[in-house]
Amino acid sequence: MTPTRREALGLLGTTAAAAMIPDMAIAAAPSIDVRGSMLGGREPRPLPFDPAKVSGLSEKLLRSHWENNYIGSVKALNMISERMAAAMREPDFPPLVYGGLKREELHRVGSVVLHEHYFGNLGGDGKAAGGVLGAIKSAYGSYEAWEAEFRRTAMSLAGGSGWCVLTYNLYTHELRNQWAWDHMHGAIGGVPLLVLDMYEHSYHMDYGSAAAKYVDAFMKNVQWEEVDKRFAAIKA
Repeated sequence: MTPTRREALGLLGTTAAAAMIPDMAIAAAPSIDVRGSMLGGREPRPLPFDPAKVSGLSEKLLRSHWENNYIGSVKALNMISERMAAAMREPDFPPLVYGGLKREELHRVGSVVLHEHYFGNLGGDGKAAGGVLGAIKSAYGSYEAWEAEFRRTAMSLAGGSGWCVLTYNLYTHELRNQWAWDHMHGAIGGVPLLVLDMYEHSYHMDYGSAAAKYVDAFMKNVQWEEVDKRFAAIKA
């Protein structure tokens, strides 16, 4: 359809205004004194358990996962934070390029948070207890029903990448097993309670492609006391 003269003039005006936005954004951005998280300097957390005493998951696997994947993400997050801080000191730094830094920041923050939760909920006896157990039974009908759904969610990611996460949503007030294809997937308002890493680096050294055996080993070593502490902190 051919636009009317009025529509054409309106379209041209809108296009011209949109074309000016990047230049205006650059010109308006002041050099700022950055503080806090943008300065980097985050220190990795130590393993909260003895990796030589985890049944079904070798010390070699756990140390490699912690040193290469988790600490690697901490270092990368610090580097990205420092680069963002440097960019904010440049009034004419291109927003498009800054968007790339923010995307990488999101990826690395997710990796650090999820890995710290993952290692934090390992090293136990796998026996669920406490208030979180009652909440699971209330939400799923039984612990067994919840575990079956948690395992199926985890196995849907087998052979690829991602995370299986039991979350409590601050908006819906629901417990829910969450499927996450990467470090950046997560429902708004969802707080992780139990985190299972399904990236191949978390099990391939011990189990090859037998992801189900890895999930079995993980469930036997869940530190439910830590999971319950997370749940209690949210409810408080």
